[in-house]
Amino acid sequence: MNKESICCPEFNPEPWNEKEIIWENKKFLSDRVRSFLHIPLNFGSVMKRMVDKIEASNVKCEDMIVLSDEESLWGSNVFVNVSGDVGNGKMTTITGTFYSKVFEGAYKDMGKWKKEMEHYVKSRNKEITKQYFFYTTCPKCAKKYGKNYVVLLAKTN
Repeated sequence: MNKESICCPEFNPEPWNEKEIIWENKKFLSDRVRSFLHIPLNFGSVMKRMVDKIEASNVKCEDMIVLSDEESLWGSNVFVNVSGDVGNGKMTTITGTFYSKVFEGAYKDMGKWKKEMEHYVKSRNKEITKQYFFYTTCPKCAKKYGKNYVVLLAKTN
């Protein structure tokens, strides 16, 4: 594998699988992706724009977390964690207690993963109030590593 051809670090699922995660005002740069039936149409260009802003502001986190809320069939909000404010960027914070679960496979299994996540959270006697999808690598790197990990994060009551 050519190191120059890899833009995403290899993902370690252990720290994320079936964990309780607490975030208090965790900073993210946010943007919006257009979709058609949950299929992103401009994800690559939105990510490039976000990464360029993050790098220009020198606030890139070593453990880059890319979240999507998949709020509608036609678009989703995308969030990238940062270590400080991004000039000329829409900033947001995320706070809450989350249950996380790692899935591996094709994005077409997302519906199945969501149901499994709902069962997992219910087994903890909690209810999901918001859900995020953590895409751990870009499609090119997922192909190179031979694994396409997605972490579902369920904010609970």
